[in-house]
Amino acid sequence: MNIRLAFGAVSIFLVCGLLWHELRRADVDLQTQKTSLDVPMPQEIEEAQPLQHLACIMDGNRRWAKERGLSSTEGHKKGIEMSKLIIEFCLEKKIPYLSLYIFSNENFRRTEQELKSIFGLMLQEAKKGIEEFKKHDIRLRFIGDRSLFPEQLLPLLDQFEKETAHCKTLQASFLFCYGARQEIAAAAKNIAHKVKIDELAEDDITPELFADHLWTRELPEPDLIIRTGYVSRLSNFLLYQAAYSELYMLDCFWPDITKERLQQAYDQYISSERRFGA
Repeated sequence: MNIRLAFGAVSIFLVCGLLWHELRRADVDLQTQKTSLDVPMPQEIEEAQPLQHLACIMDGNRRWAKERGLSSTEGHKKGIEMSKLIIEFCLEKKIPYLSLYIFSNENFRRTEQELKSIFGLMLQEAKKGIEEFKKHDIRLRFIGDRSLFPEQLLPLLDQFEKETAHCKTLQASFLFCYGARQEIAAAAKNIAHKVKIDELAEDDITPELFADHLWTRELPEPDLIIRTGYVSRLSNFLLYQAAYSELYMLDCFWPDITKERLQQAYDQYISSERRFGA
């Protein structure tokens, strides 16, 4: 079965520690790297997954395309294909949360022509695959500054969220028009307003309360963050939530990611000792 997963400029949050339950197994064949998602229906999961939340900074689509004499649009198309591989990997490993950084607030600095191409590609691809997401029990979320969402995309993204709200095997969150500093500022403004109107007291403010005012408040904090692109930085991605995340930087562009590289990152995370300061 060929499934076209549709999202992004790719490139397409339940309090920290919340345990997922009633997940179903995904028997995914990843023996060969595919550009389509070909998975059977998920079944009951028997064992707990030590990695609950995988997050990815998908960097390098344009540079990958430039090295090959291709347009940036071709790079983004290839990035979409690789996002399918990540989703397959999460289904195979029974990872219940996946967050993909597909478009940052800073990306609006790109040329009008490139932005038009990116959003046009999103609109084109997003119309193809909603039934397959539902069939494979994948919930879709789009997290970011919704006031910046392109008008032509917002109704469709809202529709995707509503139609998959009941799905439980994998929650795929796409950080779109997202910036961590902007998210933190918005949370601080919201809390300050509640203090001003006496809905909260100053002493009520804790790290947990602050986290509950973030755009990602329904997600556990990421256990593992993978970044491609030959750089070692977070680039305004989940700055508050990443306090105890394991970071794995890959020396490749996003379109060159493979299941072997994902497995290496996964194995390193599983073998790491997370003491949280203890």
